[in-house]
This record gives sequence, C-alpha cells and structure tokens, in this order.
Amino acid sequence: MEPRREDRLAPLRREHARLQDALADPALHDDPARARRAGRRYAELESVLGAAAQVESTADDLGTARELAELGEGDDELAAETEQLAARLETEQDRLEDLLAPRDPDDSRDVILEIKAGAGGEESALFAAEMLRMYRSYAEHRGWRVEVLTSAESELGGLKDVTVAVSARSGTAPADGVYAHLKHEAGVHRVQRVPVTESAGRIHTSAVGVLVLPEADEADEGELLAEAMAPANLRIDVFRSSGPGGQSVNTTDSAVRITHLPTGLVVSCQDQKSQLQNREQALRILRTRLLDARRLEQEQQSSAARRSQVRTVDRSERIRTYNFPESRVADHRTGYKAGNLSHVLAGDLEDLIASSREAERAARLAEAQRSVDEDDLP
Repeated sequence: MEPRREDRLAPLRREHARLQDALADPALHDDPARARRAGRRYAELESVLGAAAQVESTADDLGTARELAELGEGDDELAAETEQLAARLETEQDRLEDLLAPRDPDDSRDVILEIKAGAGGEESALFAAEMLRMYRSYAEHRGWRVEVLTSAESELGGLKDVTVAVSARSGTAPADGVYAHLKHEAGVHRVQRVPVTESAGRIHTSAVGVLVLPEADEADEGELLAEAMAPANLRIDVFRSSGPGGQSVNTTDSAVRITHLPTGLVVSCQDQKSQLQNREQALRILRTRLLDARRLEQEQQSSAARRSQVRTVDRSERIRTYNFPESRVADHRTGYKAGNLSHVLAGDLEDLIASSREAERAARLAEAQRSVDEDDLP
C-alpha cells in the first residue's frame, strides 16, 4: 500500500528545518563544498514543500466554496469558481506527486553535452550542427545558458564534434534541472533525408551521437576527485590551434591537451583565445568525465542498473529518428511520434522530452513499489 502523502512529507519537513538551521550557521560556510550540497538539497525541499503548501491552500479554498454551495449561498459565478478550483487542485496534486516521486540524484545538475557526427560522413556533420542549434533554442526557451567548450568543424560547415556546457540559474529545483531534461537526449539520433551532397535525390540515413553527463562541481572534486585530479596524475601539453580562429589563435601555442595518466582519458581544447582559458575548459570536461567513470564503477559494484547511454554512433542503436520526407520525428524508447519536425528542430522538444520523463517516472515508481513489496515479505 502506498504511504499517505503526509507520511511522505513529514520527514522532508524535519529535514528542511534542520537544513534551515544549518545554513544560518556561519560555520557551515567555512566548508564551501558542504555548504553547496546543503544549499542544493534545501532548494529541492523548498520546491516540494512549496508545492505541498499550494495544494493545501487550494484544497481549503475548494472546501469553502463547496460548503457555501451546500448552504444555498452559491450562484453561477460560485459554481464556475468551484470548477476552476477543482481543476487547479488536480493539476497541483499531480505536480506534487511528481516532485515526491523517486528521483535521480543528479537531476538538479548542469550538464556537459557532447554531439558527435557518426555514420553518414559530411551529412552527419551537417545534422550535428543542426542538433546544436536545436538544443541552443530549447535551452534559451527554458532560460538556460549554453557555452561551447570545444568544437571541430567539417569542410561544409557542419560539426564533426562539439562539446557544450548547459547551465541553469542557481537554486533551480531538481524537477526543472538541466540534467532532469537533457539526460533523455543521450544516445544515437538517426536522420533520413536527401543530403545537400546528393545529386540524384536519393534519401540517405545518417547518425549523430549525443552524450549527456551531469557536470562535476567543486564539491565533487572535494569528495571524489581530489586524488584523481592531483597534478601528478595529469600531463598537460600545449600546441598551436588549427582551423579558423581570431587574431593570434592560430599563431600561438594556445591549444591545450590534458591526459589523465591513470585512466588514459584525453581532453583537448583550442576554441578559446588564451592557453589559460583552454586549460580551464579542458579541466572542466575531464573532471566531469572522471566523475561519470567513478559513478559507473560504484554502480557496478553495488549491482545498480546504470542509465543507458549509447556511446557508439551506430545506426542500429538509435533512440530517435528524424524523417525529413515525411516531416516526422519518432522516439523509439517511448513510442512517441509527431509530425512537426520543423518545430522540433527549432527547439520545441517539450513533448518529446516529457514522454521520456514520464516513462522514467513510471519506472522509478514501479521500482520503489517493488522495494516496498519485498520489505513486506515475511
């Protein structure tokens, strides 16, 4: 049997009160990493308890309206208001249940998003550039910031690969977090259309790979990565940037390549104007990749099911298909289909992502219920 909502809220209220006291204590802020974790969790609880308070307020208003109607003091205007309150309460209850559902602990994080051209050659690179524009538009609509960390262009102006950081405003609730939405974009995206390089008008199939990682922060480095990111574990090489660039970009050794010696991970950055800027961007990407590898190792040790992210760009391992001749887009994980391809490529991803988020929510609820059922077994 599912616990009552108030039974689920009670421990959250107590935790919220403890965190409120802790954040008011100046001693907490002597440890920035600990303060950051506390602030992140406090923002999450604020969102949940704020939604709960709204549900209680609307339920009270609806109860009052119904009492007046039963006393014969109602009229058509009161009846309409009662209907509106009932509809609002249902929406608010759904929102609260979503916030109370078991959640990925990384949902509130910003992300490092990588787009890589794969099968399809130049056509794949051109579509990778379109996908970057699509994600930029989606991010702008949600008020997120997109920062290109490193990129490599193709001959026709496409992108062989590009890595960007996508970040939200501070204090964003986990349900509205960047990773909560964009993690569902990880995998292989297939495009079917007549390439600009095709003279005979034949439809080609190409593939683009997307990798989405929750971005590591200073708190993570303090907890998990301090030893891994020690200077002795890093080899830093500088070299001359290649490709188009501004003044002095291609004439000085501003590009940076960092090799993590224990794991062999290599990150190169050359898009920024200075060696220092490229070094900081490369360290940022490396830190996030190391955190992802560390978490994968921990999950494997605990036999936890890792979220599936396709890291090879193979046409057979697709999550979504963009069919230009039919102006159709289809998500192969959820079965969602839409005939508004131009809108999707313009950044209208809400319905596509919502279908994946709902599937994830249902899976997490089912897993939580299985755990409850197993605990009840004699």
